[in-house]
Amino acid sequence: MTTETTDTAGRTVHPIEQESFRRLRARLDTSHFAPLTRAVVERVIHSAADLEYATDLVCDERTLETAHAALHAGAPVVVDVEMVAAGITRRETVCRLKEAKAGPDLTRSAHAIRLAYEQVGPGALWVIGCAPTALEELLLLDAEPALVIGLPVGFVGAAESKAALRESGLPAVSNVSEKGGSAVAAAALNALLYTPLARPTTPLTKENA
Repeated sequence: MTTETTDTAGRTVHPIEQESFRRLRARLDTSHFAPLTRAVVERVIHSAADLEYATDLVCDERTLETAHAALHAGAPVVVDVEMVAAGITRRETVCRLKEAKAGPDLTRSAHAIRLAYEQVGPGALWVIGCAPTALEELLLLDAEPALVIGLPVGFVGAAESKAALRESGLPAVSNVSEKGGSAVAAAALNALLYTPLARPTTPLTKENA
């Protein structure tokens, strides 16, 4: 029987998770993806048991590298709903939905994004897995994000808001279809959290040669 192991980030990995990833990799070859892209793709697929995310997700390795460094340097993480926050297991998050109020031309989710930006300012990682209007509101702000994980779900506005995110040029992880959700958005952020920073190599000198 497989026993618990510790991954490279020092996280205890349950045997069920180990077996789940083994089966995933047996059914889908992810070896061609760059390291952080592979981590995001695999963890999103694992969270949804949906192999189609391998071709549905849109992300860029250099963007992920920059966001990964910002995350591990302590950049704040903002989420649109508490369900996303519940899935992010190794970092405190900001969610202002409870204080938000809907208006004539503003959803509660959109107002929560405004409140969160007033709190954290530029340089945050934004994880949106539920409300397309939250993503739409973020695109209206001059938020200067380290990363936007835009994976809202739904038949109304979800695909369109994600397309707008890609067109914005902001550093982002998104997907093309209507699917998404809190679990997959949290999984994409967790993939970056669970991947440790690479140790810097020591230059070869006469002293350490």
